[in-house]
Amino acid sequence: MGERGRDGCPPGHMRTTLAPEMGGCRVLGQVLGGWRRGPRVHVAPETAGFGTKARHQLQPRGSSKWFRPVGNQPFPGLLRPESLSREELVDVLKVAVVDQKGPLVTLNKPQGLPVTGKPGELTLLSVLPELSQSLGLGEKELQVVRASGKETSGLVLLSSCPQTASRLQKFFTHSQRAGRPTATYCAVTDGIPATSEGKIRAALKLEHMDGVNLVVPVKSPSRKDILEGVKKTISHFRVVATSSGCALVQLQPLTVFPSQLPVHMVLELCPVLGDHTYSARVGTVLGQRFLLPAESTKPRRQVLDEALLRRLRLTPSQAAQLPLHLHLHRLHLPGTRPQDAPIELLAPLPSYFSRTLQCLGLHYQ
Repeated sequence: MGERGRDGCPPGHMRTTLAPEMGGCRVLGQVLGGWRRGPRVHVAPETAGFGTKARHQLQPRGSSKWFRPVGNQPFPGLLRPESLSREELVDVLKVAVVDQKGPLVTLNKPQGLPVTGKPGELTLLSVLPELSQSLGLGEKELQVVRASGKETSGLVLLSSCPQTASRLQKFFTHSQRAGRPTATYCAVTDGIPATSEGKIRAALKLEHMDGVNLVVPVKSPSRKDILEGVKKTISHFRVVATSSGCALVQLQPLTVFPSQLPVHMVLELCPVLGDHTYSARVGTVLGQRFLLPAESTKPRRQVLDEALLRRLRLTPSQAAQLPLHLHLHRLHLPGTRPQDAPIELLAPLPSYFSRTLQCLGLHYQ
C-alpha cells in the first residue's frame, strides 16, 4: 500500500517541445519581471482560497453548444470536446486564457480535453498553431511548457519563445530533483485520509492490461524492477476540509508519473471523486475499506453509496458520468532574479467542482 508522500502529473504535467519558433522572443527574466498576477476573486466560503480571478473565466455563454446547460444539469460548465470543431475549440481556449504576458500564455484547461493524442485527433497540441494566430502571436507558434492531463482540469503554461520554455523546463526539473513542489492540485475525495497531512510513497509501473495502459503499484521493487521502468513516486497531501465522508485535499506531486495522484489517493483508500479507472481497487466490507489486487481489478465506473448520491443530488446514471474532481490550481514560477520571490499562477475551479463543494458542505477554512 505505500507510505504517505508528488507526482509528475495525473496523466499530467506534459513537457512538450514543438518545432523551433522564429526569433525575436524575450528571455525568461525579462518576461517574468512584468508578469501580472491576477487579483483574487471573491468566491463563496466553500471555495474561498481556491481560485483567483481570471481575465476570462470558463463559463457557458448564452446557448452555446460547447457546454452542457447549467439549469438542473449536475455538471455545469463541463466541456464536450467530442462535439467541437477545430474553430470552436480555438474559441474555447481563447475564453480559457487566464493571462498573456510577453511569450507566456496561461490557460485554465477544461476537463476532458487531451493535451496530446493520435494523429488526426482534436487535442490542445493540434490547435496550437491556430491559437497562436488567434492570440496575435503571428509566426511565433506556442508550445506546451506545463499541462495537466486529459481528465484533469486546470493550468496549462504555454510559451512562444523556445529560450523561455527551456528555462522554465529546467526550473521545473531542478525543483523536482530538490524536492521542491511547483504544482498544487485540489481534489475532492470519496473518503477521508487517516491523517490530515503527510506523504504518500509508492513504487509504480505502467502495465498493459486488457488493451490499455494502467498504473500498478509495486511492493519492495528490486534494482531490476527500477531498471525495467518501475519508479518510486512521492506526493504530499493536506486535508483542507471534511464533510459527508468526503474531503477537499491539496496535492503536490514531487515526482512525475502518469496518473500518480489518482493512484496515490486510491492507496490511501480515498479515491478522487469521478475516478472511473482506479477507484474500483478500493473494496468495502461491513463499512471497512481495503485494497483489492491491482493486477486483477478491472477499471469500472465509480460506485458511490446512496447517502453520497443524495448529497450530490445525482442519480446513479448521472454519477457514472461524474468528471474527475482533480484540478491543477496553482503553479510557482521563478522570480526575475534569484533573490526574488516565486511568481504564483492560479486557475479558478470549474463550475461543476464548485457545485460539488456546495453540495457536500466542504468549506475552506
